[in-house]
Amino acid sequence: MRHACPAFLLSLLLAACGSSDGSDGVSANGDATTTVASGDTTTTTEAAAAPLEILVSNDDGYEAEGIDVLVEALRKVDGAEVTVVAPLSQQSGQGGKTTEGELKVTDVTLASGYPAKAVDGYPADTIRVAVDELGIEPDVVITGINSGQNLGPLVDLSGTVGAARAAVARGIPALATSQGVGDTFDYPSAVPFILDWLDTHRADLAAGKATATVWNLNVPSCKAGTKVRGLAEVPADLDGDTGQALAAQDCASTTPLDDLDGDVAAFVAGYATFDEVPAKPAS
Repeated sequence: MRHACPAFLLSLLLAACGSSDGSDGVSANGDATTTVASGDTTTTTEAAAAPLEILVSNDDGYEAEGIDVLVEALRKVDGAEVTVVAPLSQQSGQGGKTTEGELKVTDVTLASGYPAKAVDGYPADTIRVAVDELGIEPDVVITGINSGQNLGPLVDLSGTVGAARAAVARGIPALATSQGVGDTFDYPSAVPFILDWLDTHRADLAAGKATATVWNLNVPSCKAGTKVRGLAEVPADLDGDTGQALAAQDCASTTPLDDLDGDVAAFVAGYATFDEVPAKPAS
């Protein structure tokens, strides 16, 4: 079944009304609240967000704009601790390749100055170094934001997905995120979708209850005057046409989602696509 939801509906605002009987509710930002009656006064306190350890990597290298946009957004999430371990250099198209033996790890900073570790290896190597060697214990791994879509037949070639798969192989849930090719890469347009996914799954991630799954998010870079049509939860068209998967996105399209078969068609027609991909490549 396909599901589409406009981007402006992604962040649901839930309001709660407290009363003098001490009932609990939900705050406007979705956090649980507790109402406490004391005499003739009533006070409301918001429950603290559960701590969340997020490991970020990519395949474009630590100097890329997309990873910096992602990290700056995640840093604003209450209670989140963000650690970055990314490739030293551009490693696009390397899939799940790995390197045997010790790899050089360098202390670096992202474009905005956030500290990171740069690994002289493949994207999947960064997860091995982070988890197996540096002892980082993330609740979730988020990779990207990649410069270019990684969907349909491109999935198994993607280092962004390859790093996410390396996390899942270690029992860690992972979200691979990519921005479509356009006149420019509109990385900020992907941020609300990423944060919405994180908010939806946060409780299970923080509690260690989330299934170790590779989730794949691709967001179009729309031309001026248009915007992403919504989020489409559609299956990955792994056997689709590679040329079509690399096509420009038409966010002005009016083709109904029900007439679009798979992630490639939905993405090219202006939808952000979200799907679960196999934990291992087909070959």
